[in-house]
Amino acid sequence: MILYINSCVREISRTDKIARALLEILAKSEEITELKLDKENLQYIDNERLQQRSKLNAENDYDNSIFKYAKQFASADTIVISAPYWDFSFPTLLKMYIENIYVTGIVSEYGSDGQPKGLCKAKKLYYVTTAGGKYTPNYSYDYIKALATEHFGIDEVRLIKAEMLDVDGFNSDEIVNSVIENLEKNI
Repeated sequence: MILYINSCVREISRTDKIARALLEILAKSEEITELKLDKENLQYIDNERLQQRSKLNAENDYDNSIFKYAKQFASADTIVISAPYWDFSFPTLLKMYIENIYVTGIVSEYGSDGQPKGLCKAKKLYYVTTAGGKYTPNYSYDYIKALATEHFGIDEVRLIKAEMLDVDGFNSDEIVNSVIENLEKNI
């Protein structure tokens, strides 16, 4: 199963357009499950929710719906995240999603040396983003890549980006179409 984590909120999104073109290439015969994060009932982790999750986690009781997203993420074969580049990072919805999936015992565990070991099935994660200006990955892609490789056990993380889309003198449609035309090289 390919898990598509869509954090685009605009009805017409350049980031989503690129991600959907990627999904067409990847989904030869695989099922795609899309999470449109602004339509999900994501809840932020407040004290009450954290206490509930910690109690269930300590009891290894992962049947509770609080673990739905974590179990889905851990069982995906391939993961595609679409996240527009906002304020040098990604939308808040994606951070909320990450907080909901990062559950020790489902997506990772700690070894005897205290280091995290990933438990996710996916071997590849694609991070698709678009930026109005120059893209800098420090607080977006780099963060996702570190989580995926160092904590979730996902070996390969790829960045697919279109940048300079809102800068005078650059043709955003041509840039987006060029990225789409060259997707095969990134998979």
